[in-house]
Amino acid sequence: MSHRPLPGRRSVLRGSLAASAALTLPVGLGAAPALALSGRPKAGWGVQTGDVSAHSGLVWVRSDRPARMIVETSATESFRNPRRWYGPLLGKNSDFTGTTLLRGLPSGEQIHYRVLLADPDDPRRTGEPVTGTFRTAPARRRDGVRFVWSGDLAGQGWGINPELGGYRIYDAMAALNPDFFICSGDNVYADGPITETVALPDGRTWRNITTEEKAKVAETLAEFRGNFRYNLLDENLRAFNAQVPSIIQWDDHEVTNNWYPGEILTDSRYTEKNVDVLAARARQAFSEYFPISTLRRPDGRVYRVQHYGPLLDVFVLDMRTYRNANSTDDQTTDPQGILGREQLQWLKRELSRSRAVWKVIASDMPLGLVVPDTGDGKPNIEAVAQGDPGAPLGRELQIAELLRFIKHRRITGTVWLTADVHYTSAQHYQPSRAAFTDFEPFWEFVSGPLNAGAFPANALDNTFGPERVFVKAPTTANVSPAEGYQFFGEVDIDGDTAELTVRLREQDGTVLFTKVLQPGRVGQ
Repeated sequence: MSHRPLPGRRSVLRGSLAASAALTLPVGLGAAPALALSGRPKAGWGVQTGDVSAHSGLVWVRSDRPARMIVETSATESFRNPRRWYGPLLGKNSDFTGTTLLRGLPSGEQIHYRVLLADPDDPRRTGEPVTGTFRTAPARRRDGVRFVWSGDLAGQGWGINPELGGYRIYDAMAALNPDFFICSGDNVYADGPITETVALPDGRTWRNITTEEKAKVAETLAEFRGNFRYNLLDENLRAFNAQVPSIIQWDDHEVTNNWYPGEILTDSRYTEKNVDVLAARARQAFSEYFPISTLRRPDGRVYRVQHYGPLLDVFVLDMRTYRNANSTDDQTTDPQGILGREQLQWLKRELSRSRAVWKVIASDMPLGLVVPDTGDGKPNIEAVAQGDPGAPLGRELQIAELLRFIKHRRITGTVWLTADVHYTSAQHYQPSRAAFTDFEPFWEFVSGPLNAGAFPANALDNTFGPERVFVKAPTTANVSPAEGYQFFGEVDIDGDTAELTVRLREQDGTVLFTKVLQPGRVGQ
């Protein structure tokens, strides 16, 4: 495979160390930065890029006070003859965060950038620049594509543990030199407080970095913002963000466990019981802390397609915002389903338009794994499958409609990637094993968590004929990251053959399972 070179590690570390030096842990996280500090603006939370295409990308930063965001780009680390981009004024209304859209970039090139924060009253007064780098999507097929994916960060009370090196999995992902990272949801656990210590079963003690906002479930906008800031306290994550662009989607824990629109909570930890109110606050914080192209649109939607050269399109789904209420999921008609009608029609349309060799469907929930929701004591279903191995029911009806469409439109190269269930596995879906047979075979790969409790494997539902070809999961629930069971996946598309190779990896990068898929084929 012809793959582009690794960016200069020196420049990436320089940007990360500059961010590290500016951070104070954890004092002042809840204070208004403009009132607490004086001097030149500082970008202590690092930089990140998102939704990078062949000719554009979004750059994100957070200031410690009001500031004008300025981005400079260059083809080299020396920043000789840089191109300058003037971004937004960062203030209280956005929690001092902002993104700048870079347009007109060369395709398939390493872009070096640095972010400067200028005093709004004196543009000559700028803080120390924070640097990063990313690659634009290739225009040539032979360049190939490599990316990683996972999900589920700081869940079940397992936060940043300095004694274990923090979120070490990000170092292993960065070492693969990926073009980008897909986070499949649960970027934060707004419903999961972080305590200073957790007793482990073997008598050891897990020690967390803690903050005021992570001491309780998030309800206010300030508390949701604090949840997103929490993960940026980890130096591994900040260094990764400075090197690898992200494609971000969300799921339930950005708001609260297993939520759906219109839900009224019975959880005694919440004084605000209306989930729609919580979701609106969470969405605002989510939009402030991640560079996502569609959040700049009037509808502010998360679902979108990212075109990444001739070999790859990534279809990012939102299985949370438009779903119907969690139920036993055995209804015989279900027009709303888990995607909503508008998103389903969008997905069909974009899949049929795609000319990419591979069409990765980034799904925040699995298809054939039974994911229950028993939070209110009822045997409700959280994902798609409900355990009935017969003909499609409930949300399965919408997935059946989509799979049938893919078959009859002869859309090749679809691969499903997901996280959510806190273990790693590979499922092959085959109509000859299924109750519903009007679809072409496909693969679904599961990875995660990044840093959260690990759980036993979920049961399979035979409606779409899944076979679990590989799985690694613990036998007990909520196994801490100290015991391992933290996973990410890698996808490598060869520029010469267009073969797509999936590798399921452990936290340290060890390969557990490999599958090579051939372009233009079905039933692999």
